[in-house]
Amino acid sequence: MRALRTGTAAVAVAALALGAGPAFAHDDTPWVDDGVLDSGKETHQHHAHDQQHGEEEGHLPASSENVTKIANLDLFEDEEQPGRIADVSAYGNYAYLTAFWEPECDRGGVYIVDISDPEAPELVTLIPSHRGTFSGEGSQVLHLETEYFSGEVLAYQNEICPGDTHGIGGISLVDVSDPTKPKMLVEGAGDFTFSGPSTKVSGKAQTKANETHSVRMWTDGDNAYAVLVDDLEDTDIDILDITNPSKPKLVSETSLDSVTAQAPGEVHGDAVFLHDMVVEEIDGEMIMLVSYWDGGYALLNVDDPANPVFLRDTDFEASDPVRDLFGQTVTPEGNAHQAEFTNDREFFIATDEDFDPYRVIATMEDGTEFTAIQGSDVPQVDTETTLAGDTRFVGLACDAASVPAANPGEIAVIERGVCDFTVKVQNAEAKGYEGAVVFNRTGVDGCDTLVSMLVDAGIPAVFVSRTDGFRILTGGVPGDYTCDASGAGTTVPTPVGGLGQDVAIQAVFDGWGYVHLYDAETMEDLDQYWVPESQDAAYASGFGDLSVHEVATDPDDDLAYISYYAAGFRVVSYEGGQFEELGHYIEDGGNNFWGVEVHDHPNGQQYVLASDRDSGLYILQYTP
Repeated sequence: MRALRTGTAAVAVAALALGAGPAFAHDDTPWVDDGVLDSGKETHQHHAHDQQHGEEEGHLPASSENVTKIANLDLFEDEEQPGRIADVSAYGNYAYLTAFWEPECDRGGVYIVDISDPEAPELVTLIPSHRGTFSGEGSQVLHLETEYFSGEVLAYQNEICPGDTHGIGGISLVDVSDPTKPKMLVEGAGDFTFSGPSTKVSGKAQTKANETHSVRMWTDGDNAYAVLVDDLEDTDIDILDITNPSKPKLVSETSLDSVTAQAPGEVHGDAVFLHDMVVEEIDGEMIMLVSYWDGGYALLNVDDPANPVFLRDTDFEASDPVRDLFGQTVTPEGNAHQAEFTNDREFFIATDEDFDPYRVIATMEDGTEFTAIQGSDVPQVDTETTLAGDTRFVGLACDAASVPAANPGEIAVIERGVCDFTVKVQNAEAKGYEGAVVFNRTGVDGCDTLVSMLVDAGIPAVFVSRTDGFRILTGGVPGDYTCDASGAGTTVPTPVGGLGQDVAIQAVFDGWGYVHLYDAETMEDLDQYWVPESQDAAYASGFGDLSVHEVATDPDDDLAYISYYAAGFRVVSYEGGQFEELGHYIEDGGNNFWGVEVHDHPNGQQYVLASDRDSGLYILQYTP
């Protein structure tokens, strides 16, 4: 394995200039003209709105066991706002709920709710995001006691509405010492330098911070810090010194790609990037637990936040341990989404998010099997839809005039690069192709890396490795074939318009996302928890998204509280290193839960707060 990559800086990060800037696309950047982007933004959930947090119709039937609903607050009353609410956090007598981009991406922010009377929560105010900006994962309130600030600080992240030129990135810090009168300390703090894969843009300064997918704060002595998910860079673990929360300073940038990447073919996909993190003091050391998507879960020592030290990480099993129990041998999905340490720090509990209960099985005319990852907003290959037929190479497909017209039933084979996936596939669709197979380019994040395309089109589209693209087009890989992260490599020998092998792509059920229990010392996967319906093909459609999203652990007991989308709120025990479900709650009419937070209320009671994407706040209590 290569060494962990870390960079340091001492850049004072102030409020952003609010001038217009270039829009971010799904397979290019405003700085690079060849479509290269070595981050998670284009390749998976950071901006895959419909794919990450879908609005599939239906839900599981209402039911409850050992869980009492204390109250819920519909922030929209009779006005439907499906998908508007994201995460939830709490401090004292107040809850904080982030506002996502749906149903229309205009402006998000944070709703502040008075929960001093848990049976009658009331909306206090909305802290609006900057124009064209929304918030999602990871709001948090933390008490700071430094030489610069005394009181409570709220942190939330900023992502930009697709196609908007006014939105900002980074994080916002707000003084909520008096939650009824929040005061913005800084807006859009973060990493203002884009280090791209091309030397002509590396180190390019910007007027906006890189978009941020999640944020977490912690204190260490007299200092305070925040860690950010950088959507745009390979060095996606950004740490800010927020000891003076009005003037954050970027102190380090780190990538774990090289040390967390799984063996080839070990996970279904290869999108290795940071998604979420927590920081805890364990045996006198500050330990960061990161969820690194297809890389798994990893621990870092951040005693010196300017120089994080990699400790150890998990490996996904060779075959999915849950699907093994159902007689199906498939690679794990990956998708390390979010994790928390247990109360004694002996374990951590982790949620693997998966919104597609099917995966595609693909074969070429010569019998070669290959891995194909379905695009986001295109007709999905499922039990009723297959993609099979002759293939034709259409080049980069960025210029509609360059795409040859299809013969009936043909599938376009497209090379990644230069323009958006959506442009490519829509150009192929306009020329009459039944579907599209996009294969990877050379360069960083290229070659045999597999990504999940953010693509919007009316025909099925899948992504494959560069090697498999060559196999489809040429019947094999040339003996002198090369592909390199530098951008060097064998060019496609097939001319535009040339025919390739027939392909057949069909779907098989492989379940929705579920939960792991890991030993924090050995990183061994001890047990898994799943909602039974989530592993039953009869519930693959018509019952909503049955994937897990987040987990919160009880500070006193061996309990964890889990938010599923349409499968509701779940309570599990992990005593003895094994999961056991102890309770659950699903509202009449169903739920669409995102966040979950254990809260010790000033009244002496412990509650669990959950955020329903379509309505607002739920205050629940485990009552065995």
